[in-house]
Amino acid sequence: QVQLVESGGGLVQPGGSLRLSCAASGSIFRILAMGWYRQAPGTQRELVAAITSGGTTNYADSVKGRFTISRDSAKSTVYLQMNSLKPEDTAVYYCKASATMRGVYWGQGTQVTVSS
Repeated sequence: QVQLVESGGGLVQPGGSLRLSCAASGSIFRILAMGWYRQAPGTQRELVAAITSGGTTNYADSVKGRFTISRDSAKSTVYLQMNSLKPEDTAVYYCKASATMRGVYWGQGTQVTVSS
């Protein structure tokens, strides 16, 4: 089992920045990739950014150039640096870990609200 705990959400004005953190614990040696997803009211959950154990990253077109995913392997933590935030970035952000043996794990989510 892998446990994920997100932090760092909040309220920010348009153009502002936030950094989300996702700390993994448990069977972290099984993790193959981690990512951030988001879900706004009335919409489907969508991929924002992901990073593999080898360091390969992938971003949604809507956040390219504004968001950066990174990891601290020593701390088993993945970060999402979000800059130039827009109101349409408002959503609940979830951390996801994909692991061996078809393991898929989700965090509890953290609210990000971009509003003036």
